[in-house]
Amino acid sequence: MLIVQKYGGTSVGSKERIQAVAERAVRTKREGHDVVLIVSAMSGETDRLINLAQEINPNPSTRDMDMLLSSGERISAALTAIAIEALGERSVSLSGRQTGIVTTSEHTRAKIEKVDAMRVLVALKEGRIPVIAGFQGVTNEGEDVTTLGRGGSDLSAVAVSAAIKADLCEIYTDVDGVYTTDPNVVKNARKLVKISYDEMLELASLGAKVLQTRSVEYAKKYDVPVVVRSSFNDVPGTLVIKEDSEMEKVVVSGVAYDKNQVKLTVRGVPDRPGIASTLFTSIADAGIVVDMIVQNISTDSKAADISFTVPKTDSKAAQAITEKVAGELKAEGVVLNDNISKISIIGAGMRTHSGAAAKMFQTLSSNNINIMMISTSEIKISCVIDAKYTELAVRELHDAFELAIA
Repeated sequence: MLIVQKYGGTSVGSKERIQAVAERAVRTKREGHDVVLIVSAMSGETDRLINLAQEINPNPSTRDMDMLLSSGERISAALTAIAIEALGERSVSLSGRQTGIVTTSEHTRAKIEKVDAMRVLVALKEGRIPVIAGFQGVTNEGEDVTTLGRGGSDLSAVAVSAAIKADLCEIYTDVDGVYTTDPNVVKNARKLVKISYDEMLELASLGAKVLQTRSVEYAKKYDVPVVVRSSFNDVPGTLVIKEDSEMEKVVVSGVAYDKNQVKLTVRGVPDRPGIASTLFTSIADAGIVVDMIVQNISTDSKAADISFTVPKTDSKAAQAITEKVAGELKAEGVVLNDNISKISIIGAGMRTHSGAAAKMFQTLSSNNINIMMISTSEIKISCVIDAKYTELAVRELHDAFELAIA
């Protein structure tokens, strides 16, 4: 088999951990497989570099930040290759540029356009274990280094897997798979044997930190089988693959929560065509992603309240833009609520089974948890609630849908 193994920051967080990664890679090769490694920066290194840069200049250019931040992964790649060679196997460390990862020119959040990977294939043919610096690439002109955003090493691993037609992409992290919910909140949360791309995509976008959202999208597009497993043990992980008939039998596969949201409400907006377009175009132009939207029309149909959620990191910018637009529209005012949480249930079986929404709402109601906003898709139902009820809601929903039972 041709296997790509990606190791996160905690997995390469020390000399001992890097040596353990090297040992696993060498063992995989000696079992008869070809293996390619993708590595993140050592745990804490990216934050250290960001803080250092901001101490020097609070507003550094994004181009220079990409140059700076990409160094962390290159250090990990070089050290891992050195560790592999110390074990008697040939290796080679490669940067994103040397790997042939070509991206757009959006610094700090570039998108992958193509992966050449010829140098990786040549290294494999020579019997080497290539170790690739994740999280980075190079612009189409080959002039500038770019980075892929937080969790970008996951995306690097999936993209390289697709380019070299790997049989499996293993994502090694500090958890041993994908669970029905956060085990820190629900002690009897159950590890899933397998999960569909769509379910994993919803979990990733709704707060689960196991895989980067864009990496799941890429894996689905190119049909890359992904396994999430721990680098600290040999326990089998969770397989992320195409949806099958067995998955559809399970109505709800998991419960996710996200406390990193705020709710903005524009009160007393004149009810006429184009109002929502004006507001959300201004927010989109600032690069702010809006999640949930609810509009309530007054009984006389002359005014409306528009509520929406955005990430907490964008709350100040979103509030400033919303207040400006509200003033121009002669709305009554803007209210910010940063004490909310989004609770979601996810399951491929919702496409073919009814009653999930009713059970979710009844469970929250029986625990006196008020629902502020609701959003649905084919395989997801999300509710905005008061943040203080987050853990209670997760536990009760996990029990209601019997997710601890295999």
